[in-house]
Amino acid sequence: MKRNSEFHDFIVHDLMGHIPGITSCAMFGGYGVYLDGVIFALVLNGVLYFKVDGVNQSQYEKYGSTPFVYKAKGKKVTLSYFTLPEEIMENPDLLSIWIEDAVDASLLAKKPKCK
Repeated sequence: MKRNSEFHDFIVHDLMGHIPGITSCAMFGGYGVYLDGVIFALVLNGVLYFKVDGVNQSQYEKYGSTPFVYKAKGKKVTLSYFTLPEEIMENPDLLSIWIEDAVDASLLAKKPKCK
C-alpha cells in the first residue's frame, strides 16, 4: 500500500487540527491516528477508518460504513475499524463525539500506544 500524505495531512491538520493531543504515525502503508497516544483511527488508501466495538459499531452500520478488510496469506482479515461517514466528517461537533467513542473502543481493546 502506498501512503497518501495529502489525505493524511487533510485529516490530521485540517479536519482534526483543532483537537489537542492528535498525532499520527506511519504504519501498514498508511497512518495510525492517535489522541493522547491512544490509536483510534487509520488512514489507508485515501480512506479514514475509526475504531469500533460492540458499543459503537451499529452507528457506523446505520450510515452504511464498511470495515477495513485486507488479504493475508490468501485469507481475508477484517479489522475492527470502519469507514467514517462523510456526514460525521463534515460536522465538527459530531466528529469530536465519534473520536471520543473510537478512543473508548480502543482503550477497551487495550491496543498498543504510539511511541
